[in-house]
Amino acid sequence: MSLFKIMVSLGLLCFSTPEFLASLSAQNFEEFRRQVEELGELTEPPKTYVAEGFESDARLSAIFYEGLSWQGRATRVFAWLGFPSETNATPESQDAPKRFPAIVLVHGGGGTAFKEWVKLWNDRGYVAISIAVEGQTDQRRGNGMRGWMSHEWKGPHRIGIYQDTEAPLKDQWMYHAVADTILAYSLLANLPQVDPERIGLMGISWGGVIASTVAGIDQRFNFIIPTYGCGGLENADNQWGRALGTNRMYHSVWDPLLRLPRAQMPILWLSWTGDTHFPMDCLARSCEAANGPHLLTLVPEMGHGHAAGWIRPESYAFADSVTQAGEIWLKQESLRLEQQTLNAVFSITRSVDDVLLYSTRSAGESPNRRWTVKSLSWNQDGDRISIRGELPEETRAFFINLKSGKLYGSSDYQHAR
Repeated sequence: MSLFKIMVSLGLLCFSTPEFLASLSAQNFEEFRRQVEELGELTEPPKTYVAEGFESDARLSAIFYEGLSWQGRATRVFAWLGFPSETNATPESQDAPKRFPAIVLVHGGGGTAFKEWVKLWNDRGYVAISIAVEGQTDQRRGNGMRGWMSHEWKGPHRIGIYQDTEAPLKDQWMYHAVADTILAYSLLANLPQVDPERIGLMGISWGGVIASTVAGIDQRFNFIIPTYGCGGLENADNQWGRALGTNRMYHSVWDPLLRLPRAQMPILWLSWTGDTHFPMDCLARSCEAANGPHLLTLVPEMGHGHAAGWIRPESYAFADSVTQAGEIWLKQESLRLEQQTLNAVFSITRSVDDVLLYSTRSAGESPNRRWTVKSLSWNQDGDRISIRGELPEETRAFFINLKSGKLYGSSDYQHAR
């Protein structure tokens, strides 16, 4: 018997039974969805505390902030909060501080609140907060053990892939991860150095799932960057689909697709075709579901990981285009396929170096598909670029990549037949 089941049998975890879940009606799930959506009302800034024992200074500091109660206990969230070098971050100063854009950063599985990630955004002129959503700090566990040290105010940690959905809703890990993310926005918005109208959110892997979920709950975010993670994962032909195919709580309450149509902010979906965790079909469905302006970016050979996500320039360029220019730097205006002839038009704020067609004749799981690449003819006239080319015979799926310097921007992911 697993430790999880032993703890349930001993009453150490106050979870409902599978029989209870099976008895839930549409009204029950409607009420659960309402309670999840109420997390968007966490607009008051949480109380913060200095995290003792960490090397902090006026620009970069380790903090705790108050989360929601869990199983009757108060919780706190560990985070790194950093400011750009030109920011007047000293509260005692009498000078009115300049207001900067800001971003909330959410890690994926095996991660934590990474101060390196905060520094990267600080260097680009953003106030940034990186949060730990599993009750951990960024200190490694000792005695050769993997992972991060927990702290005394921890809330729930993630159990597999939504494997705690038999617990009461407000004790589930995703409920607290979403709440922690929304509270981080409210914390930033209350800082005198931050422009509350220019606060974004980026999540990597599981953090991307959280970001996809928050997108349909809290419309205060100015932009959102889910990296790898997305919704619709009960249909994935991998571990996600196996775990979620019969999970009624995911289908009815937690799938980001349930609320993504409410998302109005610009969204960058950042990933690559070889990702084994989040298949292209799921990513494409999520991308199409949101109603605000979006940009899908599929980076060749990107890899999967925290560093693989944050070293790419696309997230920073996207955030800059929204917070500085008020619009995303690349937008698909039209894409038509007539017979095998492809015509596409994009609006763009940068000069283009190359336009490439990625196509596949392969079926099956998207990471295993073999892709062919060829150049397309294109013409850029100011902020408009027209593209034309022939699609290879028997193409099953394709997309266009536009390259501008080191940046990639893609068309929507297309099924040819």
